[in-house]
Amino acid sequence: MKVNSKQLFQQVRLLDPLSNTEEIADVLITEGKISAIESQISLDTANIDIINGQDLILAPALVDLYSSSGAPGHEDRETFESLTKAAIAGGFGQVAILPSTIPVIDNPATLALLQQKLASEQVKFCFWGALTQDLAGQQLSELADLAEAGVIGFSDNKPHSNLNLLRRLLEYTQPFNLPVALVPVELKLQGNGVMREGDISMKLGLHGDPAISETVAIASILELVATTKTSVHLMRISTARGVELIKQAKERGLPITASTSWMHLLFNTEVISTYNSNYRLQPPLGSEIDRLALIEAVKTGVIDAIAVDHTPYTYEEKTVAFEQAPCGVIGLELALPTLWENLVAKGILSPLELWKALSLNPLTCLKKAPFNLKIGVPLSELVLFNPYQKWEVNAENLQSIAYNTPWLGKQIQGKIIR
Repeated sequence: MKVNSKQLFQQVRLLDPLSNTEEIADVLITEGKISAIESQISLDTANIDIINGQDLILAPALVDLYSSSGAPGHEDRETFESLTKAAIAGGFGQVAILPSTIPVIDNPATLALLQQKLASEQVKFCFWGALTQDLAGQQLSELADLAEAGVIGFSDNKPHSNLNLLRRLLEYTQPFNLPVALVPVELKLQGNGVMREGDISMKLGLHGDPAISETVAIASILELVATTKTSVHLMRISTARGVELIKQAKERGLPITASTSWMHLLFNTEVISTYNSNYRLQPPLGSEIDRLALIEAVKTGVIDAIAVDHTPYTYEEKTVAFEQAPCGVIGLELALPTLWENLVAKGILSPLELWKALSLNPLTCLKKAPFNLKIGVPLSELVLFNPYQKWEVNAENLQSIAYNTPWLGKQIQGKIIR
């Protein structure tokens, strides 16, 4: 697309989550920015690229709260180039990278390296800074220096079992006014569980991880937030009871936000009967009651955002027994189409509810300003999505070099056009 050319999207479906509106309209793009939005635009089309917008959706680019980059350290899983291409193919204009790279993002020098390596005109990569910098999780990172260097917030991307240390971390980071993303898991209760504890785990002969391993940790974190007043983001919520605790905390006015993973909205423990290692997640998939509670929480805003949590692994790493497989799946290219096909197309979520949870609300969680679809918005901030286009998920069609996903070899519906 030429920067100085004009494009006219005719009768395209506009989704504007900030104003909570959707409409069918013509959209004129001049020099890379929206110059007109009208019910119908009549122009001399001799020097204008015409895009038939019928059945297409034009909306703000998506925002991912947290995902993992294979590089640096594991370029066999994902390279900087493939990560960028996967984000673009999935419609993500902003992606926040977790600090668990090699080396860990626990100092400004490592941060600067990643900022340089992942500089892209089409995707804005931002970075979580590590809270601690040693394997035991006892030595604090250069938190003030990281804040000054431009991290989006702080996270260790793992549970904290030492509540005294966690309290100290929250007190120390409070003045920075940056979110602290925490993984609510009580490790002693989790034990060696690999799936959610219940009748199905007993039937399959897999070690169970009880739901209280999450909820006890949530309760502890909420008490610390009440004491420190630090802004905390609760990552990877997976239980109905967890939703209840978060709802109560928000009603108390605690400065918290929360997210769940897209996989937990689509699957429950029953799929693990296939022993497909791509259903091995952390936290594990919950019951159908948990799944429905999470969907309702997204609808009502108790769960603010849907995170992709893109976690690439090689074929060899994932092709092992279920209990031995590492946790995580890829998702940047798959989250929007599968959520649309399975939740929006079936009337479970509205288009705006989904788009809020994937674009507007993640920005709020990251304390970034959202925007309206209006005159002057750059085309680079938008995506064009075809919810009806079918394609097969395979190694050739994916931009990510990893393909650890349960959709491998299957046909899905919905694709980002540009």
